[in-house]
Amino acid sequence: MKKFFTILICKMLRAVGKLVGKGSSLPGKIALKLCPDILSRVELPEYIIAVTGSNGKTSTVEMIAHILTENGKTVSWNKEGSNQIEGVTTLVLGSSTLGGKVRSDILLIESDERFARYTFKYIKPTHYVITNLYRDQLTRNGHPDWVFDALKDSIYPETKLILNADDPLVSLFGYERDNVIWFGADKLSTDTKELVSVYNDGAYCPHCKAPMKYSTHHYNHIGHYECTSCGYKRHDTQYTVTSVDLDEGLAVIDGKYRISLALKSLYNIYNILAAYTVASIVGIDGQKIAEDMSDYVMKNGRVITFEIGSRQGTMLTSKHENSISYDQSIRLAAADKNGCDVMFIVDAVSRKYFTSDVSWLWDIDFEMLQNDNVHEIILSGKYSNDLAVRFSYTDIPPEKIKIIEDIPEAYNYLGSDRKEYIYVITCFSDKGKFLSLL
Repeated sequence: MKKFFTILICKMLRAVGKLVGKGSSLPGKIALKLCPDILSRVELPEYIIAVTGSNGKTSTVEMIAHILTENGKTVSWNKEGSNQIEGVTTLVLGSSTLGGKVRSDILLIESDERFARYTFKYIKPTHYVITNLYRDQLTRNGHPDWVFDALKDSIYPETKLILNADDPLVSLFGYERDNVIWFGADKLSTDTKELVSVYNDGAYCPHCKAPMKYSTHHYNHIGHYECTSCGYKRHDTQYTVTSVDLDEGLAVIDGKYRISLALKSLYNIYNILAAYTVASIVGIDGQKIAEDMSDYVMKNGRVITFEIGSRQGTMLTSKHENSISYDQSIRLAAADKNGCDVMFIVDAVSRKYFTSDVSWLWDIDFEMLQNDNVHEIILSGKYSNDLAVRFSYTDIPPEKIKIIEDIPEAYNYLGSDRKEYIYVITCFSDKGKFLSLL
């Protein structure tokens, strides 16, 4: 009766939450208070697929759900992105019968990397995708090595790991472990021999701390690496991006499956590859996966196209306090050969922690904007002057940079008689402040 009552209360609260447009974690929070071990009492499906990492969780989960649903699978997944234990509890109980049986073929869980050890205390994933570990939200996550230590407590011996072989820290989860599936990219035409980044988190081996040697860099510390001392190196991959043409917007997986890219970003291709890997493991044909993913436009609001007067634009939602997320958005804008303006909005640093810490701005590779494709850079929001100080340490000519702290004023400036395409790069916390003006 306790299980029945807890599930019923959770379902009722979730129904009310949907009516008012919020409340994806509150029903689970109440359920856990009523029955702290409720997740251990639920009958789960054959596949319990978890996805975690610093970046790309939400997009990867959405793509996995899209592919599986298109191919006749029923999938329960946390669409709202509420990825801590309360949100996952809402997902599981909301997808269950009143008797406590999850009604779908597959339970697909996006999990916060730092709190995964709590989420998976009672639920043990059958398959566990780890996308990457980057510098992310210093006030909350500290350093990637610290997040690694927190995350490893959520991994069970019987769980099959699905790891990004090109991330040396992520790969350490699979060190001397048999039940691992590896995904990654071959050497690509977009690679660089030397590191192109403000900092180097791949400088030292995560296993023995000796210097690391790279044969190619995909971006930042993601690439092909080998330790100069202990021999720790990138693992061979079972699922592989074999070629990429970002100008044409094309990626090829396993040498034969061609995917047209709605977002021409190598970072996005890794999310696609992770989703491809999971769908293949579940039993979906590779060609069908490629068809389902070609020109797929994300529904999670991370990338939004818009118009201001006669001007076209794209909003790229990057995570504040996450430099690699910003780097990938900047790289996409800087590669636009038709020419563009780029606007940055930093009006709130964090959704949860009010520290006003902008040290993470110094980890972002703004220097990529020093090219002829970028015509003007607009800095807006409460921290526009902090951005301006960071830009003053680049070689970008000051006359290309305009500071307009007030977001509506900056919006009106963009709507002038200029013709260039616009890229607006900002965070989840600030995107609504711009979109509400459209």
